[in-house]
Amino acid sequence: MSAGGAFGGNRGARPVPPEKGVFPLDHMHLCDEAKKEYISCLKTSGHKSERCKHLSKKYLECRMEKNLMAKQDMSELGFKMDDTSEVSKENVTS
Repeated sequence: MSAGGAFGGNRGARPVPPEKGVFPLDHMHLCDEAKKEYISCLKTSGHKSERCKHLSKKYLECRMEKNLMAKQDMSELGFKMDDTSEVSKENVTS
């Protein structure tokens, strides 16, 4: 029987970076403001995420800036170049 760490893990092993799509939690609350804005928008829009897409983008950009996730082009995450203009038009018509 080996004398590994909890759940049989090896205490001397180096941690492996997370796979794409998995990123560290924001323990230092570096992006809390952006997260709270997005959640508030979801609540007020009846959980229609398309109305809050600009805030989702802001949150992901914050996470990338603070190295809480890998830097990626926003188009790879489902955002278009004109997403902000769509939001401003939607806010005017709402």
